[in-house]
Amino acid sequence: MRQVVPRGALRRDLWASVADAAAFSVMVGCGETYIPAFALALGLGPIAAGMLASLPVLAGAVVQLVTPLAVARLGTNRGWCVACTTVQSLSFVPLVAWAIRGHATLWELLLAASVYWSAGMAGGPAWNTWIGTLVPERMRTAFFAQRNRLGQFGVFAGFVAGGLVLQFGEAHGLLLAAFAVIFTVAAACRAVSTLLLASCREMHRPEAAPPDAVPLPARLRRAVRSIAVSPSGRLVTYACALAFSAHFSGPYFTPYMLREQGFSYHAFMLVMASQFLAKALALPWLGRLGSRLGSVGLLHVGGLAVIPLATLWLVSANVWYLMAVQLVAGCCWAAYELALALLFFDAVPHRERTAVVTAYNLGLAAATVAGAGAGGLLLEACGEDRAAYLAVFVVSSLLRLATIPLLRRVRIAPAS
Repeated sequence: MRQVVPRGALRRDLWASVADAAAFSVMVGCGETYIPAFALALGLGPIAAGMLASLPVLAGAVVQLVTPLAVARLGTNRGWCVACTTVQSLSFVPLVAWAIRGHATLWELLLAASVYWSAGMAGGPAWNTWIGTLVPERMRTAFFAQRNRLGQFGVFAGFVAGGLVLQFGEAHGLLLAAFAVIFTVAAACRAVSTLLLASCREMHRPEAAPPDAVPLPARLRRAVRSIAVSPSGRLVTYACALAFSAHFSGPYFTPYMLREQGFSYHAFMLVMASQFLAKALALPWLGRLGSRLGSVGLLHVGGLAVIPLATLWLVSANVWYLMAVQLVAGCCWAAYELALALLFFDAVPHRERTAVVTAYNLGLAAATVAGAGAGGLLLEACGEDRAAYLAVFVVSSLLRLATIPLLRRVRIAPAS
């Protein structure tokens, strides 16, 4: 029997979800996005920065394989999600300690970043299933467009604030102390986000698993088979291919600007924040466009638009030009990300969503690490100079171009 929630309760839950997105996004803006820059500030090189932007994602994808079984054992998506976000908040504590100490090894940073990503990704499939039952289908496109928009404003605000703090710290010889400040703020924002999540209701609680529950490997194989034989398999294949090509260059934009071009944190902040601002401003229009074109049509718009973005970095290293490039990139990636999120709600049945999203996350993380690793090998082989970075950017765009046949095959049947 379907549970009926009073409109006031639903409105309160949706408000809490939106506020959670804002707090989470500020954490991403002033915390997650500056972890590779923190590695550079500690004296590590561009390859190390690339590893920090990719390897912890794979670790997180492996750890999140326990999510379907954990949710089944606990009998609650909400409880598991809140536990994971609590751990993610605490993962910033060692980063703050190392910033104060003034030293950290690559392996220490990889461990802390892996805990961060593991907690975040382990909670992701449960949140996806939970929120999918909470938001009425008729409201999803508009709600997620607005929620994502506020989230992008949050990332923008967090990133700008973090950049200003780092610029101040660098100017006064307190750069690592500035990193300690922004990581502390990030931890606090995730704690607030956790409290907001805990205040939301759970519409449909999953059945608790019996003592002889299906083992994790069997659940994963079942999810993979479900993806392989369903129309969503084409979507997953395309998304993984695009992730590989995008991360061939993505992790190396930060060292390119801070190391190769010698940008100040102020200039770095202006360039990167432009993309977050563009996403926030474009999402309402993209939500309306998605309502007209459908989620698959919106995916085609975004998927084709992101192809040439990396090569645009070849034209000039001027800060204002790169800000314009990032404004365009923000609109393109916003279209792609919104379409992808909507397609998972449309294409994957509720009962299978947690397991399918878990398997999808593993494939996506593997593609991310493989792309970053391949890009790093090319960067190192070419000498880690400006020409090497440009070679990485060109190859990334060519790889994105090669995903078009996969994009054309995406056809999603409505989920039951």
